[in-house]
Amino acid sequence: MKSHSFVDLFAGCGGLSLGLSQAGLLGKFAIERDPMAFETFSTNFIDNQSQGVAFDWPTWLAKQAWDIELLLAEHKDDLVELRGTIDVLAGGPPCQGFSFAGRRVENDPRNLLFEKYVEVVCALQPQALILENVPGMRVAHARRNVVDLPVSGLKAEKPLSFYDKLVGSLDVAGYKVEAMLVDSSRFGVPQRRSRLIAVGVQKDLCKWLDGGIGRMFVLLEEARLAQLEELGLPEVVSTSSALSDLETVDREMLDCTDPESARGFREVKYVQPTTTYQRLMQVGHEGRMNSMRLARHRDDVRDRFARIIVECRKGVRMNDESRLTYGLKKHRIYPMASDEPAPTVTTLPDDILHYCEPRILTVRETARLQSFPDWFAFKGKFTTGGDRRTKECPRYTQVGNAVPPHLARAIGIALRNLLVEVAVKKSVPSEGTREMLVAATA
Repeated sequence: MKSHSFVDLFAGCGGLSLGLSQAGLLGKFAIERDPMAFETFSTNFIDNQSQGVAFDWPTWLAKQAWDIELLLAEHKDDLVELRGTIDVLAGGPPCQGFSFAGRRVENDPRNLLFEKYVEVVCALQPQALILENVPGMRVAHARRNVVDLPVSGLKAEKPLSFYDKLVGSLDVAGYKVEAMLVDSSRFGVPQRRSRLIAVGVQKDLCKWLDGGIGRMFVLLEEARLAQLEELGLPEVVSTSSALSDLETVDREMLDCTDPESARGFREVKYVQPTTTYQRLMQVGHEGRMNSMRLARHRDDVRDRFARIIVECRKGVRMNDESRLTYGLKKHRIYPMASDEPAPTVTTLPDDILHYCEPRILTVRETARLQSFPDWFAFKGKFTTGGDRRTKECPRYTQVGNAVPPHLARAIGIALRNLLVEVAVKKSVPSEGTREMLVAATA
């Protein structure tokens, strides 16, 4: 079977790329503007040749952090030259710049990401597109907007969402797009993470699909069931099944020697996996595990966390009354439940409390909850704060922004099967064509 190729835009640390690679697709190159996130990507996909996920990087593209605008300015012709060789364009632009609440700013730089994304689609002309985003991508804001309807050419007044804008632009570019809300916990990810999965397929290929582009989501469900069986995972993976081998009680502690960590931090000495999920995460890992650094909580903070673990309901966000009781100003704090999937992992390390220890999670533990294997190494700062939070992408942020690899793997298998179906049906003559061939050769 042909190895289908993909390019990853807005790649982050590489969760989507990892899953697609595990599904058998071949990565060509990836674009990520943040230096920390790209360092993580490079470490795992460019420098690491032992895990079978290396990219077939083009010689004309420097292996560095790239801004999509700069990529188009310097390599537009090179992208066009790749037409016909890229099957899937993965990753989509962030939607923050397309809020329709209040007055839009036409030169908002985040809007440029959207326009440049569509420009890359037009340059590469892949067979299919795959995008993952928050459910709110499809929610229209209150302000009504007069828009050009791309199909009819008429003008209409309707509330617009980022998804509406995206579908309209990709329709003009020649793609049919549909989306579905997906819960990652159904794919062997120990985390309840609801995301909008949007798939685009070239219009001239959709006619070969039974049920049109909706066929993708039938194949995705088939891939989900097959993946759970292949990996030996249950329908639901709990947090303790994912993390119990990383607990610290009665375990030997080591000094953290990570070059990005200040002195004085500690981490637990790893022993061995004890569950199916943990053994799966350990496949391919050797030596000391990356990003195991434990937070240094003050005694009063640890005492407060210990009380919360004992006294508060687990698995749900603490309400206003509970937060007031414990003197917490944060609006989002989840004490995890050991027998359930974790809540959505975010970019903030103190949003989630451990299910049985008075502390927040390590980067490695959040990566486990996202289904990153233990060999996957994260680079850059561990965290950041203040005004740097919107400018830097440290490890916790990289993990929180990532697509869970197990979800991406199932998406990749479904996409691969969809493209194979199209290729097979295009190569088999229709009944009418066969009759014409028979008559012509009689």
